[in-house]
Amino acid sequence: MFQDSCVLLAFSSRILTGADLFPFTIPQFGGRKSTCSVATEPVPAQEGEPEMDAPKEVFLKDYKKPYYLFESVDLKFQLGEDKTVVTSSIAVFPCEKGTSAPLVLHGHDLKLVSIKINGKDLKSDDYKLDLRHLTVLSPPDEAFKLDIITEIDPVRNTSLEGLYKSSGIFCTQCEAEGFRKITFYQASYLPTIYDRPDVMAKYTCRIEANKEKYPVLLSNGNLIEQGNLKDGMHYALWEDPYKKPSYLFALVAGQLENREDSFVTCSGRKVTLRIWTPAQDVPKTAHAMYSLKAAMKWDEEVFGLEYDLDLFNIVAVPDFNMGAMENKSLNIFNSKLVLASPETASDGDYAAILGVIGHEYFHNWTGNRVTCRDWFQLSLKEGLTVFRDQEFSSDMGCRPVKRIADVSRLRNFQFPQDAGPMAHPVRPHSYIKVTVVNIMPHLMLHPGAEVVRMYKTLLGASGFRKGMDLYFQRHDGQAVTCEDFYAAMCDANGADLANFLLWYSQAGTPSVKVISSYNAEAKTFSLKFSQEVPPTPGQAVKEPMFIPVAVGLLDSTGKDMPLSSLSSNGVLKTISSGEPVYTTVLHFNKKEEEFVFSNIPERPVPSLLRGYSAPIRLDSDLTDDDLFFLLAHDSDEFNRWEAGQMLSRKLMLSLVADFQQQKPLSLNPRFVEGIRSILCNVTLDKEFISKAMTLPGEGEIMDMMPVADPDAVHAVRTFIRKELAVQLKQELLAAVANNRISGPYVFDHENLARRALKNTALVYLATLNEPDVTELVLNEYKSSSNMTEQFAAMAALAQNPGQICDEVLSDFYNKWQQDFLVVNKWFALQAMSDTPGNVENVKNLLNHPAFDMRNPNKVYSLIGGFCGSPVNFHAKDGSGYKFLGEVVVQLDKINPQVASRMVSAFSRWKRFDEDRQTLAKAQLEMIVSANGLSENVYEIASKSLAA
Repeated sequence: MFQDSCVLLAFSSRILTGADLFPFTIPQFGGRKSTCSVATEPVPAQEGEPEMDAPKEVFLKDYKKPYYLFESVDLKFQLGEDKTVVTSSIAVFPCEKGTSAPLVLHGHDLKLVSIKINGKDLKSDDYKLDLRHLTVLSPPDEAFKLDIITEIDPVRNTSLEGLYKSSGIFCTQCEAEGFRKITFYQASYLPTIYDRPDVMAKYTCRIEANKEKYPVLLSNGNLIEQGNLKDGMHYALWEDPYKKPSYLFALVAGQLENREDSFVTCSGRKVTLRIWTPAQDVPKTAHAMYSLKAAMKWDEEVFGLEYDLDLFNIVAVPDFNMGAMENKSLNIFNSKLVLASPETASDGDYAAILGVIGHEYFHNWTGNRVTCRDWFQLSLKEGLTVFRDQEFSSDMGCRPVKRIADVSRLRNFQFPQDAGPMAHPVRPHSYIKVTVVNIMPHLMLHPGAEVVRMYKTLLGASGFRKGMDLYFQRHDGQAVTCEDFYAAMCDANGADLANFLLWYSQAGTPSVKVISSYNAEAKTFSLKFSQEVPPTPGQAVKEPMFIPVAVGLLDSTGKDMPLSSLSSNGVLKTISSGEPVYTTVLHFNKKEEEFVFSNIPERPVPSLLRGYSAPIRLDSDLTDDDLFFLLAHDSDEFNRWEAGQMLSRKLMLSLVADFQQQKPLSLNPRFVEGIRSILCNVTLDKEFISKAMTLPGEGEIMDMMPVADPDAVHAVRTFIRKELAVQLKQELLAAVANNRISGPYVFDHENLARRALKNTALVYLATLNEPDVTELVLNEYKSSSNMTEQFAAMAALAQNPGQICDEVLSDFYNKWQQDFLVVNKWFALQAMSDTPGNVENVKNLLNHPAFDMRNPNKVYSLIGGFCGSPVNFHAKDGSGYKFLGEVVVQLDKINPQVASRMVSAFSRWKRFDEDRQTLAKAQLEMIVSANGLSENVYEIASKSLAA
């Protein structure tokens, strides 16, 4: 599964998204409801069964192995408009002979029609049915066949979990707990743990549907048989030869066409590749197909992993809760992450498609062939696969720029969460609901991938590959734990990584302080480290972490010094006795530790945490002079960028203090010259220059303040950007002129980098709001031949509300109103506006004919986009909080997963002043007390309140 923050969480990243076109309607459904029943009779909750409105917490310590395993699962779907009949035939066997445990199955919104064992109908006293479970009380003590028939209503399933119908397509989403909305399936023996990834079986799936309405019938694995039935019906039978957990099951039925291609694997086997979309979208799948083939080739070359079937299908659907899902051989994608053309998709869209297509394909081994034992181990597949897609995108583009983007996400999303009420370790100790908000963000894009990266940093590329090879050799076809991955890495390399496993169990972002000293007489340079992990909910006391710190030393000319030896804890270690080594990795795993470099002829400037070798907050004794020196000379491009960011953060915090004290604001001339030197450096990568010129986000600065002040931070950031534009106007104009591209759109790094630098320069220039600049930007908008440049010019103009802005927004909508993904960008741009009082405009847009609350992408773009504007979401009068609170309660009745993503914007409410706290708290209390609130929203809102 992939939930890319920069693509879908617009409210956090302030990056634009896509949507669909339907009127704004909110169906008036009831509260949380489960309708498990025999025939049409509702079944009352049994004694001891938790009430639906009392969500229960699930704990890792309570995990138990299943009493029963499933050998095979044969499914039959009779798809219909009024109801769908699901028949499951499961080959069950006890894990231990003679077991007398009941077989507990879980179900949600299911109507039980019949249940049989070995062909015999069960009597009413042979099983127990309640609101959440179907329990076979005394199953046979040897292998048996379990047949269950249920009825479901996909048409009314607005949660987009399980089997649902939307935009004319039947589609499934089963991770993490969607399969129980399809049929009864094995649960744990605690009443609060549901669908189990550790129950793996081979699946067949027969789909029957009206041939005219649903000519394409897809499921996992190989197509075994298809044909026509009477009354205009037809069928398809699919078989997946590999065992899988229920969360990887997939089904799609609809009027779809495909782009077909093929890939020849390293062993010479030909794999058919198909990307399915509605007919009109097939031309927009070329880049997705290119990305898939590139990912398949890369995985063979880098990890030696070959695709294992002869068919690989991708389906793009417009209504999907997340980015994409890795179902075995049938990946289902949000259309946003498949469809692209130069006219309708930006460079960011193209890059996201490349990364996410790769991500879901890489799951075939890291997630499908080897899966997680339970949902607490989620980082075992998601963190590892995110690391793999990051490496893939780095190899396909610019590695330093990719690393900068990933670290920026980590700081903007994960670090605030680590310091808030939703703080989790990479492997949580408990959860109420497994969703992309409740625990998954902590395990996907952020620390999970960083933990995997630290293995590679510590063991080296070859050692990491050895560990991966052993991991697959040991665990192919199994559901395993984080300890299994750790053991493979250590055993393959004979490594002792001591307390490294704390990264899985200990929440919070480590804070590391570094003090340096130079002994000219001894020619030694020392770095004294100390670390502290702040308290988090449920973990008041923390142990020291194992932190790999990549370090280089620069001499007075800016060149890297060769490193020969290093001592720590009284042990002298040789770094190099042959080829010069310029970067070494320090193993810092104590509360305090000193590392001393020998043979250092002059006082160096240390380049610390190169490549961001560990996900920590670093506080060093580097002076501003040191930072400007690193900005100009560091060979590690990430640290070169980081030096500029540190200077920017210091400057912004200083100016925020001046603003709060009503002092006049002035910009340090040296800072301006530093930006000028970067902008005019012809040897640097142009995309890197664009990143280096970009100031830290407002959220990042607020996160560094004792009390967040959104108005002051916004005013300061606006001032700096405009002042830089004033003083660097000629250089910015030159950047625009020198980076225009003639000819057709090409998505490669050289062209992408030129567009990035030009567009960044335009954004700066537009802050001037001068007639000549406005004319320049307007001309860029009108003359652009691709979405990247057209949208960037419109976004630059949108900084200055007025007639020109209104005319451009109207022109853009009129031009693209038939393209639902482009219209979503238009929604998000307006939603994220920092114009005071923008909440009224957003309320009006809720009633726009192109908006539909039932489509997740539209919600992320408009409502989530609004939450990405600190000025308006955190408005002093509480209007932003009130707007979001009301929307969350309405949205929860339609789609709890999307609603929980929206309510998470409240999670840091205690970081603000008392007035804002009072207003935000009132909305959280209103949400928690809402009738029939979902578990998804309840967990986020209640934990936010309790913090």
